[in-house]
Amino acid sequence: MCVWTGSIRRGGKDGMMDHSKIPLGARIIFGITGYFILFMFCFLLCFKLVIDTDINRVTEDIVIAAEDRVEIFVPMGSNTRQIAKALKEKGIISSSLAFRFLSNVNGYDGDYKYGTHYVQKGLKYDQLMAILVSYPEGVRVMIPEGYNLLQSADKLVQAELINRDRFFDAVKNYDFDYIFLKDLPASSKYRLEGFLFPDTYVFDKNAGEIDIIDRMLVNFDNRFPPYFYDQAKAMGLSVYEVVTLASIVEKEASELSEMSRVAGVFLNRLSGRFDIPRKLDSCATVQYCLYLRDGKFKSVISAEDTKIENAYNTYLREGLPPGPICNPGRAAIEAVLNPEKGNFLFFVAKGDGTHYFSTTLEEHNYALSVYGYNQFAEYSPPPTPTPKPSPTPKPSPSPKP
Repeated sequence: MCVWTGSIRRGGKDGMMDHSKIPLGARIIFGITGYFILFMFCFLLCFKLVIDTDINRVTEDIVIAAEDRVEIFVPMGSNTRQIAKALKEKGIISSSLAFRFLSNVNGYDGDYKYGTHYVQKGLKYDQLMAILVSYPEGVRVMIPEGYNLLQSADKLVQAELINRDRFFDAVKNYDFDYIFLKDLPASSKYRLEGFLFPDTYVFDKNAGEIDIIDRMLVNFDNRFPPYFYDQAKAMGLSVYEVVTLASIVEKEASELSEMSRVAGVFLNRLSGRFDIPRKLDSCATVQYCLYLRDGKFKSVISAEDTKIENAYNTYLREGLPPGPICNPGRAAIEAVLNPEKGNFLFFVAKGDGTHYFSTTLEEHNYALSVYGYNQFAEYSPPPTPTPKPSPTPKPSPSPKP
């Protein structure tokens, strides 16, 4: 509440200010000041609208010759003061104070984009600002669903974005602070396998290994919402177990429509509700063992391959492998969290990208013969034991006559 005091209040009726008592000169000054403030407000508003409208045109009009360009890297979270200092040190601007003032007037503060920008000496301040608030050119890399950590690293090396040794050192040792990375088991081959979310990325060429890994982990965090944690807990699974199984589903099911059924098969086998060993017998895990050993996959695995001594070989070991075998997409994760209910325990590839699912070993072996996989029938899980028949009671001897 504002209370008037002094002679101005006393001079009016009912405590109101009497404008006739204000000197003419003061009223003129007040009027001019008010019109000036209104004019400046309208001017700045119109100026901002023009800047916003023409920013693309401004940047399109700037042609920077390769031999004249100067590289300016804007770290993530940089403020205008830090950017102005970098420009001054590179000799691009003469006054960091003037840059900061104009940046504030133009409304650019907080809009400068992280990454590597190219400028040159002699550009006007508004041209520099237009460049720095635009997204810089980056390196586009597509990491497909189902790529493992080694394959993803190969992609990034080919794009000249990472040093392989520094990348795997960060994977092994850097403390990335995400809830889904808490309590990772030491038994996994690669600590972040399964969590570098597959997607198409545009990375700054100077981003560095840690920033690139962090971008992919942020993507996983965004694709694994809080209710996924609740679903996993309700199923009695940890996030790590969900991602591990999802990675196997990702490699086994090429059709999205079959992912939930494939997940259901594996969960049935792990459940202990059926009289079969709790082994997944997943060819995808054998392929992962081969890739770790040989650096490549095989087009067809052999019976001998299923005997590889490796903790990831689910033909030899019960339960889940020590960790994920690839980086699964969201569809595979959702399939594990929402598996198809039923009694399916086996499936075989039909050759068209889909599978034939069976509830018994006999049916599975028949499907193997139909689709040309007879040689694998003997390597299927052992049949469900049938209850032993009760011994037939011996007939009582006939009484002697």
